[in-house]
Amino acid sequence: MPFCDVEGARLYWKRDGRDNAPALVLLNSIGTDMDLWDVVLPLLRDRFAILRMDTRGHGASTAEPGDCTLERLAADVAAVADAAGLETFSLAGVSLGGMIGMELALMAPQRVEKLALVCTSATMDRASWSDRIGTVRASGMAAIADLAMGRFLSDQAEPAVVETVRRQLLTMDAEGYAASGAAIRDMDLAVRIESLTVPTLVVTGTRDSSTPFDGHGEHLLAHMPSSVHVSLETAHLAPLEAPEPLAAALVSFLGS
Repeated sequence: MPFCDVEGARLYWKRDGRDNAPALVLLNSIGTDMDLWDVVLPLLRDRFAILRMDTRGHGASTAEPGDCTLERLAADVAAVADAAGLETFSLAGVSLGGMIGMELALMAPQRVEKLALVCTSATMDRASWSDRIGTVRASGMAAIADLAMGRFLSDQAEPAVVETVRRQLLTMDAEGYAASGAAIRDMDLAVRIESLTVPTLVVTGTRDSSTPFDGHGEHLLAHMPSSVHVSLETAHLAPLEAPEPLAAALVSFLGS
């Protein structure tokens, strides 16, 4: 199993697809791991050299306790890309993964060729995230499971998928969740993204109550000069509810 040791964490990563194809990094949301992309992967692996990783404190990646920053999470991605031998790449990230992608594109614009922002935002409610972090640290993952699941998936999701996501959420490290929650709480992307010139696809979900088009997707499109928009029939975790439309959108955008 490939791991990458960085400051305060040990990161698990995995390569899929064709080694000689264009490189694509896939990042997961808070509360999930790289398995989030499992259903989409067969639709992408013939076209890309794919790198997936578990965010620190998620899945098989470990991390020291304490708040994390978006800059630290972006540096993690760069370190894993180095370990995987990828100098430049496109990046598709869901929710927190999209936030990390924007931060990385600001930190190292020469490395990110294209950016796909899936059900994500550059601005979130700081007070609500502070409350969620405090609840998780005081009472564990079960205390926020219903809230998170209500935002992750809609009633259109398959029952087996819902059970799998809930099980994963309940068994993840509460401190890992809280640390990434702090990165979301403290991010300052809202204005800074105006300097990004990387071609960007903004994917929003018609059933996404966490980062809907209104106030979130529309902000990205208004502040990123090289962005285009695709709307999908999905809640927040688009790779699980709309894998085929999402893959088609990614292939079309990244191949153009």
